[in-house]
Amino acid sequence: MKELTIISGKGGTGKTSLTAAFAGLAENKVIVDADVDAADMDLILTPTVRETDEFKGGHYAVIQPALCTECGECRQRCQYGAISENFVIDKIDCEGCGVCVYFCPADAIEFPQRTCGKWYISDTRHGALVHAKLGIAEENSGLLVSLLRQKAKEIAEQQGLGKIIVDGPPGIGCPVIASVANSNGVLIITEPTLSGIHDMQRVRELAGFLKVPAMLCINKHDLNPAMADKMRDYAQSQDMHYVGAIPYDRDMTKAMVEQQTLVEYSNGQAAQAVIEIWEKVAARVFP
Repeated sequence: MKELTIISGKGGTGKTSLTAAFAGLAENKVIVDADVDAADMDLILTPTVRETDEFKGGHYAVIQPALCTECGECRQRCQYGAISENFVIDKIDCEGCGVCVYFCPADAIEFPQRTCGKWYISDTRHGALVHAKLGIAEENSGLLVSLLRQKAKEIAEQQGLGKIIVDGPPGIGCPVIASVANSNGVLIITEPTLSGIHDMQRVRELAGFLKVPAMLCINKHDLNPAMADKMRDYAQSQDMHYVGAIPYDRDMTKAMVEQQTLVEYSNGQAAQAVIEIWEKVAARVFP
């Protein structure tokens, strides 16, 4: 079993569209939507949920008025200003550190676990999809990403599937680290802009730090050929395998509107480019 993660330095680069197309082209795979803060793979693959469960991560403190002596120990020690003068804890401001619970002399503070969202296992026309929905303003998205990857591995083992394809979150934060760590390869998709090359460099450094082989794909490369050339040169200098470029094509957007992958909707230049890119990526990650 081997795992490919598709990442980008920012949102809107075509990462989910590319991942969905790979899902349509690959065989014997499980798909993971690890962008739990803004999951949208379901908009293309129209999943049918067959299993769901709550995701619990972290804790929050609650003062029990009947037990509280209002000694002020908790307010004095709280570093986040989460406890009011009336000894009520703001659930949003509370970081769940547990200091108030530990030092309360009256044992008047409960410390329940947060319900941060839900995770799902669904059936799609391209196989199993493991995805989730993080609650508004909830944290621990990295922990949720790790949970999704573990569930995908369990499904792959049970069904004898050899591939896991992960639509990673944008950026370089905790959920990205959780989606990339211990993968067999990452595909970085970017656009030929000044910010695009900067974002590409950041995620390349992250992949290098995690010792995961990186590949590069440039979306809409024909909108700025000079910048695309700079990106290819950078990839070569960093021992990052360049797997191809996708031309600007309105079919990419039209396919999303029709809830189809690009290769289902179109036989155009962009679709053909994606097919070629998949063949190169699969040869490296899933030989």
